[in-house]
Amino acid sequence: MSLKDWIQKGRELGASDLHLEAGTPLVARIKGELATAGEPIPGQRLTQAAQELLGAQAWDRFLERGSADVALAASGMRCRLSLYRTIRGVAIAVRLLAPSVNDLRACNLHTDLRRLVEGGNGLVVISGPTGCGKSTTLAALVEEINSSRARNIITLESPLEYVFANRRSFIRQREIPTHSPSFEQAIVDAVRENPDVLVIGEMRTPEVFRLTLNAAETGHLVLATMHSASCGEALSRICMSFPAEIQSSIRAQLADALVGVVCQRLDFIGAHHLRVPRCEMLLGSSAAKGTIRAGQFSQIANVILAGGEDGMWTFDRYQRWMEQKTDWVHPPAVRAPAPEGEIVKVVNATKPAAPQPQASGGTPGKRAAPERGAPERTAPERAAPEPQSEISIDEDLDLDELAELARKIEERTR
Repeated sequence: MSLKDWIQKGRELGASDLHLEAGTPLVARIKGELATAGEPIPGQRLTQAAQELLGAQAWDRFLERGSADVALAASGMRCRLSLYRTIRGVAIAVRLLAPSVNDLRACNLHTDLRRLVEGGNGLVVISGPTGCGKSTTLAALVEEINSSRARNIITLESPLEYVFANRRSFIRQREIPTHSPSFEQAIVDAVRENPDVLVIGEMRTPEVFRLTLNAAETGHLVLATMHSASCGEALSRICMSFPAEIQSSIRAQLADALVGVVCQRLDFIGAHHLRVPRCEMLLGSSAAKGTIRAGQFSQIANVILAGGEDGMWTFDRYQRWMEQKTDWVHPPAVRAPAPEGEIVKVVNATKPAAPQPQASGGTPGKRAAPERGAPERTAPERAAPEPQSEISIDEDLDLDELAELARKIEERTR
């Protein structure tokens, strides 16, 4: 199998992530749980796939550094790949992204999050643990702007995940380090490129934090992501990344620039077979700004709890909204395309096919001959399926019988 085949397999399984490593089967994360599929992957094949993906120059950098990040489109969907080396050789972690950029409703998010991008300047932080859908929420907020207002939007990502189409806004997407050597340099350059909205894929270093705050203070709307378990922890991490002697000024700068913080987690709703984000949202109210200036980040949870009338959301309140919601948006069903020139046997997933009748003393696997005088059943009668989503087809049908069966099915489904 090629890398494209592995991604297609993960797509068919409904996986959010894939893990490939030499000598182990494909590991897929499906609805938050890990499962294996297929045979162990040969190390030589995985190394060859990594070399083809990176190219000669990037492969040399990978061997020197031991890791690489790549984004690509394969099997009809965007993927983010992290290549790294382990004791068994080359390994690849694949994040399967949505095939297109969705708005808040299509991402099953509350429309109150739209308030975060209604202003013209300030800082919006999307936070949460790894794999909770921060990039998807960030893309949904960008799409809300893109579909409603004419803005010049510059995105800085590493790697570039979702690809946007210009609607009312004009979106310039830059990948680090392909289009700029670092986030620090890209932010400095971006504020000179007349942006209305600046999107920063992830804040990681104190210098990126500082430049992000400066951009938010100079009249731009800045959307950024980071890792944290709560809104209070996200704000604390930003301030604590700076030396102690300047933290008070950073807190004041953060309070002045803050529009809001969203922290999200992914919950599985068994009744709808969906993994959806559950959010906590802090808005930049006077109470929130005063708490930030005082450095009382442990009190942020109380500010959110008391700010329900201002549009803030606790995790518990958001969960109650989720329990009352009925119009969940399901992702489109994925089916693998049938190879040209091949007849694919469709197996009924809900009802096992009944064994073929066999004459006494007959050869196993052969259909029994009809009794003398009994009317011979035609192929459509023999395989006439009950109304169901999938249909079992007898492997022993010849081509004429199969064509007749296809005609009967088409007439029934009209």
